[in-house]
Amino acid sequence: MTEADKNFIETCKEIIEHGYASEGTNVRTRWDDGSEANYYSIIGVSNKYDVGKEFPMITLRNNTKTVIRAIDEILWIWQKKSNNVHDLNSHIWDQWADETGSIGKAYGYQMARKYEFKTKQGLQVMDQVDYVLNLLKNDTSSRRIMTNIFVHDELKDMALEPCAFGTQWLVKEGKLHLILNQRSQDMLAANGWNVMQYAALQYMFAQVSGLEVGTLTHNIGDAHIYDRHIPLVEKLIAAEPMNVSPKLIIKNPTKNFYDFKVEDFEVEGYQYNENIKLGKIPVAI
Repeated sequence: MTEADKNFIETCKEIIEHGYASEGTNVRTRWDDGSEANYYSIIGVSNKYDVGKEFPMITLRNNTKTVIRAIDEILWIWQKKSNNVHDLNSHIWDQWADETGSIGKAYGYQMARKYEFKTKQGLQVMDQVDYVLNLLKNDTSSRRIMTNIFVHDELKDMALEPCAFGTQWLVKEGKLHLILNQRSQDMLAANGWNVMQYAALQYMFAQVSGLEVGTLTHNIGDAHIYDRHIPLVEKLIAAEPMNVSPKLIIKNPTKNFYDFKVEDFEVEGYQYNENIKLGKIPVAI
């Protein structure tokens, strides 16, 4: 099994066996029929992936197309710095968009905001993405290569407060390591998605900075499984994982982060359990 399989299975088992039940706590989330979307959750999960060794893909179900959609979303946020669903190829954000396609001052909007940063070249005005890229090339020993999009004074203007809200980038012995901080995670719908897209971003940043890819540490504040997802998750964690080691291939040799396109990516060495078919997964909103 892959590291992604192992971490997913262990986390889901812990939630099902020892998780806190949300029933009776007046949860915000609802199913399409208007009923409460309750869940079981655990607090403070930290999963690590050696991304340079193996691209983190779950083999318990088919993620062949999912990985490309996940990369498309991460480019939408970090490269296009967009908060408009018309700039995104998938429809995963449509339910939170207004009549113009905007999701408010969230995600890409925050990545595009410019700040005055201290750098070795002096004070520079740039956004958080360019700040990270600058330090990865010019100040690799820094422990301050960080981003944050959970901006309190603008939460009221966001259709959905950021789930994956913060990153820290660290360079050690020529390898680029990433810490991803996430306040909340729907394990079935989003765990594999977030891990794959940030691992792909790590690959891109390493390539343009002349670094090798290191580890990805994924910290989750509240990791949960919704009540209607429990049977699906139990089906997954009982399935047979594949003995493979996927690799992400970037066909574009560019050193400019803004040149990457979604068609530049493909995965080699990936197989999945073809016997597992979950059908359409209900999404709580």
